[in-house]
Amino acid sequence: MNLQSKSDSYAAAGVDITAGYKAVELMKQHIAKTMTKGVCSDVGGFGGLFELDLEGISKPVLVSGTDGVGTKLKIAFIMDKHDTVGIDCVAMCVNDIICSGAKPLFFLDYIACGKNVPERIADIVKGVCEGCVQSGAALIGGETAEMPGFYPVDEYDLAGYCTGVVDKSKIIDNKQMQSGDVIIALPSSGVHSNGFSLVRKVFDVENKDIKTFVPELSASIGETLLTPTKIYVKSVLALLEQVKVKGISHITGGGFYENIPRSIPDGMCAKIEKSAVQILPIFDLIAKVGGISERDMFNTFNMGVGMSIVIPKEDADKALTILKGCGENAYIIGEICENSDKIILA
Repeated sequence: MNLQSKSDSYAAAGVDITAGYKAVELMKQHIAKTMTKGVCSDVGGFGGLFELDLEGISKPVLVSGTDGVGTKLKIAFIMDKHDTVGIDCVAMCVNDIICSGAKPLFFLDYIACGKNVPERIADIVKGVCEGCVQSGAALIGGETAEMPGFYPVDEYDLAGYCTGVVDKSKIIDNKQMQSGDVIIALPSSGVHSNGFSLVRKVFDVENKDIKTFVPELSASIGETLLTPTKIYVKSVLALLEQVKVKGISHITGGGFYENIPRSIPDGMCAKIEKSAVQILPIFDLIAKVGGISERDMFNTFNMGVGMSIVIPKEDADKALTILKGCGENAYIIGEICENSDKIILA
């Protein structure tokens, strides 16, 4: 901690530099858990350094992704629980780059807040570090910006950035996708980190009690909504080692209708069996309370499917065995067919 750096004038304006130092000290123990052999720098420098290990990679391609947690943070504020949203932040980035077949290497976070409460900042970063551990990425840098007058004192925003690497010959694209290929679903852990503007409206979270136990959820609405986004990196990497994967979609904002077609080539269509989708109770409750149509639900939320994977039909059983061995309760939700509609839910 830098004991010489202290500005009374800056503190009077609402920015406490020393609080930032304390937050860094509190988060160091969590950051240490994310370190991998490629890390070449320590916390506190002007840039995070990472040495690439290119063994076994003939033509390395870097794949990057960035995202935030969105208005799910409002639920964290209400519940005063801040140690899981960091997992969401990491998940939204690493789940995106794994769709290209890239292995995450490192992650950086950005926290902007109205008031730097060191313990709260450390809790946020604790979640980020847990997400990094789950995905095999190192947290090599970040920024905490105290912005009084811009954010309320008890609120903050959280965003992140990750970089991964994939051999050019192993980049997942949809060029070999064909009619008859199977679509496998990887179950989500809940709403993940999308659609929360609608969720907040449905449950009127700012004005109603979301801490009360709800029998059909086996938890409160607030607890259920804060369930962190599932990270699929290690499961997908294990699958890629043994099975030819033709396409992967991370089901985020826009649900099935927007995301699954992103991995489907022109002239082909993802035919999804709605009856096969294992819809989580929280989505049934959202639809019921909000009076939301089935199509709008599938066009907004993941509905219990966090990721879809297209593989050859003959590899279906093998793929399911591998994924289940990784702890994923994977199952088939459809197939690829020839159609210009890109996606059909029937």
